[in-house]
Amino acid sequence: MKATSIELHDTRAAPALDRVTAVLLVAFVASLPVSIAAANILLPPLVICWLGGLYRDGERPAAPAFFPFLVAYAAMTLLSAAFSPDPVASFVDSRQLLLFVIVPLIYGVARGQRASMVADVIITVGGVIAAYGIIQYGMLHFDSLGQRPRGTLGHYMTYSGALMLVIAVAGSRLVFGSRDRIWSALVMPALVVALALTLTRSAWVGACVAVGLLFILKDFRLLGLLPVVAALLFAFAPDSVTSRAVSMFDLQDPTNRDRLSMVRTGRAMIQDHPLAGVGPNMIPRVYTQYRDPEAVQDVNPHLHNVPLQIAAERGLPALVVWVVFVAALGAGLVRVFRAEQARPLAAGGLAALAAMLTAGLFEYNFGDSEFLMLLLVIVTLPFAATRRDDLRGASPS
Repeated sequence: MKATSIELHDTRAAPALDRVTAVLLVAFVASLPVSIAAANILLPPLVICWLGGLYRDGERPAAPAFFPFLVAYAAMTLLSAAFSPDPVASFVDSRQLLLFVIVPLIYGVARGQRASMVADVIITVGGVIAAYGIIQYGMLHFDSLGQRPRGTLGHYMTYSGALMLVIAVAGSRLVFGSRDRIWSALVMPALVVALALTLTRSAWVGACVAVGLLFILKDFRLLGLLPVVAALLFAFAPDSVTSRAVSMFDLQDPTNRDRLSMVRTGRAMIQDHPLAGVGPNMIPRVYTQYRDPEAVQDVNPHLHNVPLQIAAERGLPALVVWVVFVAALGAGLVRVFRAEQARPLAAGGLAALAAMLTAGLFEYNFGDSEFLMLLLVIVTLPFAATRRDDLRGASPS
C-alpha cells in the first residue's frame, strides 16, 4: 500500500522499547471504549515511544495514502477558526485535530500481525462494555429514554457508537475470518443486545448498514438474513425498544421534527457563511439567530448531521475536503480488501466507515472524540496489516 513517506531502512530490534510500545498500544486501544480520560493519558507516552522507535531505526513517520486529505481537512478547520467570531474558543475546540496522529501511529506501531491482535482487543473490550450495559439495563434501571445504558462512557450516544463500531469489527471476523471466529460469535449477541437497549436509533441504522455491507461483500444473498434477525429482535425486544424503533417513522416525533428543523437551520448558516462557516464550536452561540421556527429545542450543541455540521461550522470547502478524505479512505480499504492481504480487517474498516456515514446523518459522531479515536484505529488497521511485521518479518495470513 502506498504511503506518504518512504522508510530509510529496515528496522532493528530493541526489545525493551518494543515491549513498552506494545503494552501501551494494547492499553490505549483497550481504553478507547471504556474511558476517554485513560485514552488521553495513554496516548502521549505511546506517541513518544513510537517516535523514539522511529528515531532509533532512522525512519520517518509514514501514513496511508488517505492521510494527507485528513491533514488538509485539519488545515481547513484551522482556517475556519481564524475567521471565527471567537478565534480563541474555536482554536481551543480544534485541539481534537491532534487525534489525527492516531493514523500514522497505528500505521507504524500496529503493523503486520499486531493489527489482528489489536482487532482482538477491540472485540474483547467491546464484549465487556456490552455486558456492563446489559447489567445497567437489567439491574441498575438504565431502562428509559431519560436513563439509558452508557457503559463506562459519559453519554449513551458515545456508548452506542462504540458498540456499533465493535459490531463492524466482530462481524467482519465472523464473515471473512479464517480462524478465531468463536470468540466473535460469542461476543456478537451481547453487542447486539446492548446496542438495542441504548435506544439509539442512529446507531441501530448504522450497525444494520455495517452488517449489510459485510453480507454484500461476502455474498449478496446473505442480505436475506437481515429481515429475519430484525424480526426476531422485534419479537423478543422490550416494549421500550420496539416503540423506539417504530418512532423512526413518526414525523411527529419531537426528535425527528427537531432534526428536520436543524437541517433548515444549518442551511441558513451555510448561506450566510459558505466559505469558512460560523467557526468551530460556534454553532451553540449563533443557533438562536438561525433557529427554525418549527424547532423543538431552543439551542442545540450541534446539528446532528456530520456533513451539515462541517459545512455550517467550517464551510463548504472543508466539507469538500472531508468528502475527498472519505472517498480516498474507502478506495484504499477496497484495494486492501481486493488484494486479500488483510481481508477481515479491510472489511471491518469498510463496515465501520459505512456505519459512521449512515449514523452520521442523524448524529455528529465524527466530532465525538471517543468515537473518532476508535474509528481511526479501526480504519487504519488494514493498512498497517499490509506492512512488514517488525517482530516477525512477515505479513499476517
